[in-house]
Amino acid sequence: MIDRTLFTLPGVRKILPALGGLALLQALCILGQALFLSQAITGLWQGQEVRQVLPYIVGFFFSFFGRELVNFLRQYMLDRVSYRLAANMRNQVLAKAFNLGPALSREMGTGNLTSTVISGIDEVEMYIKLVLSKVLNMMIVPVLLLVAIAFLDGQTALVLAIAFPFAIIFMILLGYAAQGQANKQYKSFQVLSNHFLDSLRGISTLKYFGLSKTYAQSIYQTSERFRKATMATLRVAILSTFALDFFATLSVATVALFLGLRLMEGSILLFPALAALILAPEYFLPLRDFASDYHATLNGKNAYASVNEVLKAKDHLTKALPEPIRWSEDSRLVLNNLSKVFETGRGVRDINIAIQGFKKVAIVGESGSGKSTLLSLLSGFLKPSSGEIQLDTQVLDSLNDKNFRQSLQFIPQNTYIFAGSLRENLAFYQPKASDEEIVHAAELAGLKDLVEEVGLEGSIGAGGRTLSGGQMQRVALARAFLSKNRNILFLDEPTAHLDVETELEVKESILPLFEGKLVFLATHRLHWLPQMDLVLVLNEGRLEAAGSHQELLASNTYYQELLREMRGKMI
Repeated sequence: MIDRTLFTLPGVRKILPALGGLALLQALCILGQALFLSQAITGLWQGQEVRQVLPYIVGFFFSFFGRELVNFLRQYMLDRVSYRLAANMRNQVLAKAFNLGPALSREMGTGNLTSTVISGIDEVEMYIKLVLSKVLNMMIVPVLLLVAIAFLDGQTALVLAIAFPFAIIFMILLGYAAQGQANKQYKSFQVLSNHFLDSLRGISTLKYFGLSKTYAQSIYQTSERFRKATMATLRVAILSTFALDFFATLSVATVALFLGLRLMEGSILLFPALAALILAPEYFLPLRDFASDYHATLNGKNAYASVNEVLKAKDHLTKALPEPIRWSEDSRLVLNNLSKVFETGRGVRDINIAIQGFKKVAIVGESGSGKSTLLSLLSGFLKPSSGEIQLDTQVLDSLNDKNFRQSLQFIPQNTYIFAGSLRENLAFYQPKASDEEIVHAAELAGLKDLVEEVGLEGSIGAGGRTLSGGQMQRVALARAFLSKNRNILFLDEPTAHLDVETELEVKESILPLFEGKLVFLATHRLHWLPQMDLVLVLNEGRLEAAGSHQELLASNTYYQELLREMRGKMI
């Protein structure tokens, strides 16, 4: 139930003595409440006046407020520590996601990764608070109260000492069942997260092909599996809480019965009997508090394991290059037998190409031929399974290098627009750019009207002005135009989801961006190919042919067949 690595987090061990001290103070306050209240009731029972027992009543209220103060201080301390740890953890996960790039989201699933960063770390924050507070309370408070009860009445202490281990055993047995159900629930949640996000991404395509209603049934079945897993987990969690509450209540009732019989026999005085009876429920209270949040603790533990899985993912980001690259006519990139094979057997194999100077390189092939994989290898987001890369005079086993990433620009199929000002979105690569530079880049990208309408300080994205697909791609272009030092450009189907008219407009804005750059363009749009200096043709993960569009069109039969197929799909 408790992940030991939790205690290795920065600052956790430092806070444990303070939390232990607060648990000790809480036990003393509970003891003070019981003793003062018992003494006041006993005095009144014996006929004393209120003014005679008033010091005990005041002592009870001081103990009560002291207990509340301890709870406030503990909660305040835990809130600060857990928030700081959760914030650091979220930053680490995001940094890891940026370093690993698409490889991480491909392995985990984008939906699962998103839910881990957002809701998962919130659950980890709650997990930290529950474990650090309630586990220490459960370890310290009952022991101190049992010692106090033993001084008051040995028989009652013996009954409670025997009952407590049985309650722990019940909790462990039911806890294992709850943990198994919670694991199934969390796995179902991960599947549902991936399924839901994939559905949102592809909903327009599903509607286009008339499959939205059919796919809705698939979403329903996935959500039903998650619902059933959740209800099964809640059943076990509620059963465990009920069993523990029942056992604790039965134990307290047994203590009350024996104390009552002994009071009638006159073998015990009212004060120790009353104090022991008041302390008996408090003795089980830390255990009951822990059990009431057991399900939340299990969810937090699973989320914590998922976060650790991300953080432990091997980071291939290197610093082999001494500085960012400024591509020139003399620069040279050579791939020697480069391969990347996934567990499914898909990927690219034995890619051999040499590129020198400013070139516009298109990567074409059928769906599943390895275009995105090759583009990810060239942009450094994937580590090759074998082969080597020669960049100028330096031999590398991967382009996943920090300085190389600072040398390139990337224009994806769907540009992400951050919730913020237009200035912040345009100056993504160059946050220190001046207003004049930003406006000039926006004009080159065809965003002059948007700048005049919204203004650089205007809000776009979530909560702000909504942009069309064409405008979003133009924002990506403006980012590229604004960057002066990055002259290695990657484009992954940059106009695939635009209508024909917008696509041609965006293309006219993109072509000037190619000047003085090394460009890699993965596409299935035929109109790009005549403008390319080099076309790489992939066939089932292998390089079928390489050459200019005119050369391949004249001599390569596979390229000719591929163009006919691509042209047919667009008709």
